[in-house]
Amino acid sequence: MVTGHTAPTERRSRIATAMAKARVLTEAMPYIQAFSGETVVIKYGGSAMVDDDLRSSFARDITLLGLLGLRPVVVHGGGPHITRAMARADLEPQWVDGLRVTDKATFRVVLATLGYEINPDIVQLLSDHGATAKGFMDPDSGLLIARRRHPDLGFVGEIVQVRTEAIQVLLERGVVPVVAPLACDEDGNHYNVNADTAAGAIAAAMQARKLIYLTDVEGLYRDFGDEDSLIDTIFLSDLREMLGSASVSAGMLPKLESCIQALENGVRQAHILDGRIQHAVLLEVFTPEGIGTMITPQEKW
Repeated sequence: MVTGHTAPTERRSRIATAMAKARVLTEAMPYIQAFSGETVVIKYGGSAMVDDDLRSSFARDITLLGLLGLRPVVVHGGGPHITRAMARADLEPQWVDGLRVTDKATFRVVLATLGYEINPDIVQLLSDHGATAKGFMDPDSGLLIARRRHPDLGFVGEIVQVRTEAIQVLLERGVVPVVAPLACDEDGNHYNVNADTAAGAIAAAMQARKLIYLTDVEGLYRDFGDEDSLIDTIFLSDLREMLGSASVSAGMLPKLESCIQALENGVRQAHILDGRIQHAVLLEVFTPEGIGTMITPQEKW
């Protein structure tokens, strides 16, 4: 029977595959044009930091952002690494409202883990995938200025100033800053800073276009524990109302507080993404569907 259709061949299959890839690029073009030259602050944590495939995916995403004209800044956590290192040092972790209580012994572990283990590793990871990166691993770098958050938390800092000059210089040279959440005060005291909080403060100081959190959940849920209640988009005013409710876990609280602070200070969009999905950053930034939860001011940007 004659159908009028040409029989498929290996060559035609290759052409169809190539055309599909071309469509992806053309669909991404408006987003590339809109975000070229914009600063994007990415908080890197969770499974994306430990799974080899996800590490490579993350590094390729960051490299590609730079090649497409965006200016990525990476702020990393390391909570599970610190907890394991504390166990080896016979130190028992304590938490208050999602923040790690940090005495002098704990801070030594935090500094060794974040500053001298994780930060250089991420810099090397990005370098291995084609990016040029530089780490901020020393609390005395002067990048993050803090004060003691609360006496009960010990050496946990609240950021009062981000000296952005060093980051700006690197971004203008096409270098990816990689920031460990370690700070000092004017008297030279050192502080452990929650990485989510640090990312939000840096995004606000840099007037970033986007603040992105990579986590081990799909996004923000309207009812904690109910996967069907995942929120696709939420306005800042609605997010404020959610704080303090049973739907927000202790681990999510610093992220949401940081999102609110960042958006109130000029950041245009915040995103909570599932870092267990390969290329999560690219899917959110360059596709109309996106993934995870996007938080915006009431106004349309």
